[in-house]
Amino acid sequence: MEDAYVTKDTLDRKTKEWLRKLAPFKQPRMRFASKRAALLVIDMQNFFLSPDSPTYTCGGAAVLPNVRKLVDAFRKAGRPVIFTRHVHHPGGLDAGIMEWWWGGMCLEGTPESDIHPSLAPRRGEKVVLKHRYSAFYNTDLETVLRCLEVRQLVVTGVMTNLCCESTARDAYFRDFEVFFPADATATVSEEMHTASLLNLAFGFALVTSTGRLLAHLR
Repeated sequence: MEDAYVTKDTLDRKTKEWLRKLAPFKQPRMRFASKRAALLVIDMQNFFLSPDSPTYTCGGAAVLPNVRKLVDAFRKAGRPVIFTRHVHHPGGLDAGIMEWWWGGMCLEGTPESDIHPSLAPRRGEKVVLKHRYSAFYNTDLETVLRCLEVRQLVVTGVMTNLCCESTARDAYFRDFEVFFPADATATVSEEMHTASLLNLAFGFALVTSTGRLLAHLR
């Protein structure tokens, strides 16, 4: 296994570097308002976070504590925490192009499909089952957010450049204000992570940090 591009010990330093790269971009004039916000935790499942998994996302271990901090803070503030699980039917009925693109599928009902135990959803917290990268595609996520009168969405989880970026883009298309913490999303390489941060900062989201969001939730 290759060395992780970021660890718990290097995350703060790396985050400062990533945010400096975004400085030339004109960031949107959005102020985080917790009373209008929901937290979205994307695919923080054993399938991606277990070191023994063939789909291990090495950056996931580094950002797990920050995702947990945001989950705790949103819960304490009484704001919605919504989880997603990327799963497929054991018969492959819903896999489509993803089955031959990736080979292995995360099957519904397996231990691999479960959300990491440190982030286990509480009773009553919404869990969206999705079959494609975006959490909005063929799910009831938008309906849930509209019913909760959510206007701002904080996107966390894995992978930065696939499910997190796709979801952030789709949220923008639906007129949600998107906040994307660089240190609470992760993928398999720094190049892919920073590429997504650059794309999102340029036209879709306010890329920020966990600490800045927590300051508004306290």
